[in-house]
Amino acid sequence: MDQDSITFGRMPDLEDRVSLRDVFDASYRKLVVQLFGITGDFDEAEDLVQEAFVRAAASGRRFLRVDNKEAWLRTTAINAHRSRWRKMRNGRRAQQRMLPPRDPEALEEHVEIITALRQLPEQQRQVIALHYLADLPVHAIAAELGVPDGTVKSRLSRARDALAASLAPLQEGVDHV
Repeated sequence: MDQDSITFGRMPDLEDRVSLRDVFDASYRKLVVQLFGITGDFDEAEDLVQEAFVRAAASGRRFLRVDNKEAWLRTTAINAHRSRWRKMRNGRRAQQRMLPPRDPEALEEHVEIITALRQLPEQQRQVIALHYLADLPVHAIAAELGVPDGTVKSRLSRARDALAASLAPLQEGVDHV
């Protein structure tokens, strides 16, 4: 028995293992990037996506019958993030910390964007990540988050305005020709 065939409580069908493995291979990196956009923390994003895959494996055939498996995993990861956030918020004050990126050279040119994203409120960061990193239309974001389309549009607009203000170069003392 290889490591890929190990499950909890039962031997998987070959079809189950291949299907979940295919979904993992196709979606894992995209989901981590999308969750990184939401959380602003690479390690947290990886942990949430891994947790979503564990839940998918635990649900067995129910997950394999889902039409849009990537959306199911993303929603599960986002819900896990919300749950963790609520527990931290209610249990103790959330500690603000910035962890160094995994690949500092690759992210060096994006530090300003990451910093600006981290300054956004959670709800705005979610819609920005889902819209621009997951390439979801407004109605799909609204469905995933359980809010009206207008709320998503409003959050996107506010987030864009905040990002534009945060990323605008300082113009004081600079003469334009």
